Amino acid sequence: MATEAIVSFAVERIGDMLIQEANFFKGVRGQVERLHRDLKAMQSFLEEADKKQEEDSRVGNWVSEIREAVYEAEDIIDMFILNAQSLRTYSFPERAFKKLTNRYKVGKKVEAIQLGLQDISNRREAFGIQNIGEGTSMSRSAQMLQDLRRSTPHSEEHHIVGLKKDVNKVVEQLIPGGDQRRRVISLVGMGGIGKTTLAKKVYNHPQVLKHFPDCRAWAYVSQDCRPRDVYMQIIKQLVCTSTKDQKVLEMVEKLQEHELGDFLHEHLKEKRYLIVLDDIWSCADWDCLAKVSSKDPDCLGNVFPDGAKGSRLLLTTRHKDVALHADPRSIPQEMQLISEQESWDLFRRKAFLDHVDEDSYPPDLGKLGREMVDKCNGLPLAIVVLGGLLSRNMSHTEWRKVHDNISAYLAKEGSQTGVMTVLNLSYIDLPSYLKPCFLHLSLFPEDYVISTRKLFLLWIAEGFVLSEQAGQQSMLVTVEVYLNELVNRNLIQVVRMSVNARVVKCRVHDLVRELAIRKAKKQNFFGTHEIADPLSSSTSNSSLFSSKCR
Repeated sequence: MATEAIVSFAVERIGDMLIQEANFFKGVRGQVERLHRDLKAMQSFLEEADKKQEEDSRVGNWVSEIREAVYEAEDIIDMFILNAQSLRTYSFPERAFKKLTNRYKVGKKVEAIQLGLQDISNRREAFGIQNIGEGTSMSRSAQMLQDLRRSTPHSEEHHIVGLKKDVNKVVEQLIPGGDQRRRVISLVGMGGIGKTTLAKKVYNHPQVLKHFPDCRAWAYVSQDCRPRDVYMQIIKQLVCTSTKDQKVLEMVEKLQEHELGDFLHEHLKEKRYLIVLDDIWSCADWDCLAKVSSKDPDCLGNVFPDGAKGSRLLLTTRHKDVALHADPRSIPQEMQLISEQESWDLFRRKAFLDHVDEDSYPPDLGKLGREMVDKCNGLPLAIVVLGGLLSRNMSHTEWRKVHDNISAYLAKEGSQTGVMTVLNLSYIDLPSYLKPCFLHLSLFPEDYVISTRKLFLLWIAEGFVLSEQAGQQSMLVTVEVYLNELVNRNLIQVVRMSVNARVVKCRVHDLVRELAIRKAKKQNFFGTHEIADPLSSSTSNSSLFSSKCR
């Protein structure tokens, strides 16, 4: 579970127990209350730490220590209450003696946890993470990933598979018939499904080039949205296109962010323009780029004017909410996984290069290839990465090695641009309250169709919904909101909807499930636990698999 969510849950639970089980805490109440305060103090910066641990192993180690300390605190308090309740069966003298013994033990254990938390807090500086939440600069690895993912419209894939209908549909939306208002067209889908590939194909389409001959620009946004950088990308393509414009460029580079927005608005307001904003992650990022007024959400924005000339913006995003927010009048183009035959055609082009005919490659490799393509489950990025890897070595031995451990190869291949790295961006972007729900999906078998009603009850039973989050609405309503958020973020696939448009059955893509399993293992989310009384010095040797999520 995301550590910030773990601490939030522990804070609420300990607070509730201090009220509801007041009698059991006589003699140790002060120590438990101090522990409660210490955990509450950690909440202020842990959400930021949860994000930073993805790019800094030192932060990851530090967060892991907090997580284990919280687990221990929960176990000790649970066992203390359980032991206190069991004392009712003892005679008065025995009960009085055991009460004192248990209070002494829990007091010592809580004191040890507090010292441990203090030690963890002190070592924050030794780990070099004393300024968590204060800095805005990216780590070197995060910057490298962003640079590698930075898209341009010029590196267009000439042979694309499964996108012909999508290209035609988007082109029709970009070239207006009667609607001359500025519109925002959005391509929505999970990481690696081909949103940027489709956007490039459309951007360079002959009809689009003819319709927007003089005013087209492409800007890469990313999770680290910086409006000034985005504006400069657009201005360099629209205004400063030759050496003659060097003085204009020097002048523009001296402008403040809001002045750049005004400059761009003035340049665009009398033109028919097409601007692609690739990889937008949040509604707030769109508002920041378009300068949408919070007082007037229907405002079209100050940067991209509506001159009633048929201008268009094309967005790519993983979040359906962003698409609907940017232009509620436009229906987002939701990209689908490619078919089995399309998957095989794409793989053949990447793995066998020029030898795409059935008779031009060994049958044994064809059989292994088809089995591996099935594991990609229609995700184009996974198929391209797999095909590129196998194209380097056409031996049966090498293909069999990849076939037998395909998940590891897909995670490792390309490191910074591998499949798991790309999918992991969606996990990093999750708010803390959704991370436990996502990790819980790792417990379901591969290709399992999940009943949402069952899923809701499991999430509530596991304590993923805090009362402060639910507010006045019921927990069932809250977990349904959580599910819909994961659907809109393209981390859960809808299998069946009810007549009133509610998700009834859902599933998780195999590679997204693999990501959830990796994260769950790393965070000790579930597993085999020893049966032990944390207040006792002796531990039973027996163990069991616990489906209870940590």
